[in-house]
Amino acid sequence: MRLFQDFLDQSRQLNQAQKPIELQYHPPKDKYKIIHQKLVITDLPAPLHYFNFFSFMGQPNSAVFCNQSEVSTSALDTATVLVSSSPHMVGQLNSYSIKNDCQFSNDENHQVSFGFGQKEKLFGKFPSFEIQRQDDELSFNLKVTTMPLVSYFSYLKFGFAEHWSLLAHCEGTIQFKQEKYQIQQMGAFEYLRMVNFPYLPHALYVYQLVQLSEDLQMICMHSRDQMNSILYSRIYLRNVQNDQMTMLDKKAYFNIDRVFPKVKTPNQQEMYLPREFGWQYQDENIQINLEAQSRGDYKFGLGAGYVGSFSYQLQINEDLYQGESGYSEYIDCRPLKWQEIDKENKAFNKSANPALIMLKK
Repeated sequence: MRLFQDFLDQSRQLNQAQKPIELQYHPPKDKYKIIHQKLVITDLPAPLHYFNFFSFMGQPNSAVFCNQSEVSTSALDTATVLVSSSPHMVGQLNSYSIKNDCQFSNDENHQVSFGFGQKEKLFGKFPSFEIQRQDDELSFNLKVTTMPLVSYFSYLKFGFAEHWSLLAHCEGTIQFKQEKYQIQQMGAFEYLRMVNFPYLPHALYVYQLVQLSEDLQMICMHSRDQMNSILYSRIYLRNVQNDQMTMLDKKAYFNIDRVFPKVKTPNQQEMYLPREFGWQYQDENIQINLEAQSRGDYKFGLGAGYVGSFSYQLQINEDLYQGESGYSEYIDCRPLKWQEIDKENKAFNKSANPALIMLKK
């Protein structure tokens, strides 16, 4: 499986070579029935802490990325939009019929427009976009300027799928209820397009982002299948000042040390959400140790799972960082037997696998 995955997925080679290729960006069309895009901003002032805009157009055949509870017409006709920040919210998730509620366009000048009902809008073309939302609970009006420092999360042969992430400068306003906040800082702008695969193997999906400075951003990603085998475990470091992106995937270890009580999602999936977790990486050139503590502000609606924020302490070689506003996505659709690995097995699992997941004390 891993050999086949490495043959099919060319993202490692692209990340290492950093050869510029034309990035595709469009609404659902032709064979690409599944489209996803996302904007994430961290390190925002309290009580916001983070902001995310997460949209999935078409629901894929995946336990992790499909939100079955929001499908009312058909899976490919359903668009879900999750917009959230750290404070308690009740209206973070909305679903739409693409045919009846959405307005998408893409002209010959590569000007793209996405409209979801009368609520969320995103429009523009590289490198500049605008993203807006009118809502009584959480509204925003942001200008997003992408930078040519790209990370490839996946890039499948034969044009089956591609998933990339760009650094982005974000400026504008975010309003939570009656309070308005002026925003001017770095974030991540991401896009995925893929064919409608009959099956996707992901059962655990982990994504974390920390903005360490105006110039330095780190993204950590980890995934496993239903049998608890690792699909990938990666750390991306993006340095604006040096115009350099580094992907670390040979010895990237993910661990969970404490969890919250078990929850049941609207899709009737049971999972344990991380309370304390970390990442470790070490080779001859770089050492990374991240320790994180969840704020407990998890919100459902990101695929079949949750989004939230965390405080952290991070060491990269001799440099120390700490913050109150990291961003986390967590979806665990594995059988509970894999989620409830005993603590006594922790050392064995870490030596047997290139990444550890231990979800119950």
